[in-house]
Amino acid sequence: MGFSALLLLCLVALAIHAVAALPTIQAKGSKLFTSDGSQFYIKGVAYQLTNDDPLAQGNQCQLDAALMKTLGANSIRVYHVDPTANHDACMSAFSDAGIYAWIDVDTFSTYILAENPEWNETMYNAYASVIDAFHNYDNVAGFYVGNEVLTTGASSIAAPYVKAAARDMKAYRNSKGYRTIPIGYSAADIADLRPNLQNYLACGSNSSEAVDFYALNAYEWCGQSTFDTSGYQFLQQNASDYNIPIYFSETGCQTPKPRTFDDQAAILGPDMDDTWSGAIIYEWIEETNDYGLISYGPTAAPTATGNGVVAGYTRTGTPTPISPDFDNLSNHWATLTPTGISMSAYSPSASAPSCPAFTSGLWEVSGDVPLPTVGGAYHSVAATSSATTTAVSAAPQSSHAAVSTSSGTSSATTSGDAAAATASSSGGGRAYNQWMALGGGVGGLLGLLLALGIMGGAVWW
Repeated sequence: MGFSALLLLCLVALAIHAVAALPTIQAKGSKLFTSDGSQFYIKGVAYQLTNDDPLAQGNQCQLDAALMKTLGANSIRVYHVDPTANHDACMSAFSDAGIYAWIDVDTFSTYILAENPEWNETMYNAYASVIDAFHNYDNVAGFYVGNEVLTTGASSIAAPYVKAAARDMKAYRNSKGYRTIPIGYSAADIADLRPNLQNYLACGSNSSEAVDFYALNAYEWCGQSTFDTSGYQFLQQNASDYNIPIYFSETGCQTPKPRTFDDQAAILGPDMDDTWSGAIIYEWIEETNDYGLISYGPTAAPTATGNGVVAGYTRTGTPTPISPDFDNLSNHWATLTPTGISMSAYSPSASAPSCPAFTSGLWEVSGDVPLPTVGGAYHSVAATSSATTTAVSAAPQSSHAAVSTSSGTSSATTSGDAAAATASSSGGGRAYNQWMALGGGVGGLLGLLLALGIMGGAVWW
């Protein structure tokens, strides 16, 4: 085959890849948009099969992506990934199904601790490595720098560290010339922190120090509830003038059964769709916490091993919908198709909120204090006293509970776990005890060129 034929083949492959690629996601003002100019609303599911990286299991991703497409999902959330793994097959499978990935960048040993917060070089490098591994995938929608780090008013001392992590990862993304993948935070729905944390992460005159989006893990709508009685009306009030995108990064109360997912009609309907950008349902796989939308097979003894069984649940194979929950969600999503506004017609008008003032026991950060640097601490000066938080010299020792021990209850806590949540006064909240996996890749053109053996010469494209 001559060089001209090889060149033509490569150009054809590039064209096919370009056609197949999903439009990328970006934030503008308080909304999410695709790169073709359409407003984007999240219909997602939390996806973590085991403690291992689920985005490094290509065959399993193909099976799951196909059923998620049937469900009507356009997003997944992955809690823990291995940046050294190959994620091409999984990210391609989800892309082909029209599904984006929202990825947590911290790990079992690098998440920010609420009581002894720290932002150090080890954490910085770990977070950056995940961004490095995934930035090339068009269907990466966003990164989280933390999940439920703050769970009480007193733990608000950790908020500047969360904000510093977002600031530095945004700066890292920009310095590497990566596309502007949104970087944000996933918060526990804690009454004592509303709306201080939400406002703090977006406040200030320097947008480079604010998160690109704010996400909430909320379990307030349970059973036969309504927009007014569930507490959602207050979430909406708190977000009505918010200047960055906000959405539910976990939702889907499972008591009482069956799960009806009626809150989706509020989130993706006229009550909230002008303010909120959708929701991610917790969770894909059935396990001990009883939140699953699908199962991979019958349960086994808690101590059983082999054949993909962990903690009594099979975690590989053909996914089977759990009835009626799967259909209930699918039926809602099929009828909820908000179009929003086009990016070209949208002119953001909301300004950044004011930084919350120090309130002892509820919000222990005074306004727009200087954020800590890598390896440093911040100084919070209260109205009547001064307090200094000091950096911890060693990396965090505690780790999030593994997938096999996640409880999915509204009041359970895990010692030393930044994801331990307290039930909110409005009936929501949940102790989230899980941190899991993720993936990325460059695409078929590079593989084609390698296969044709023409990568040894000069780079010509």
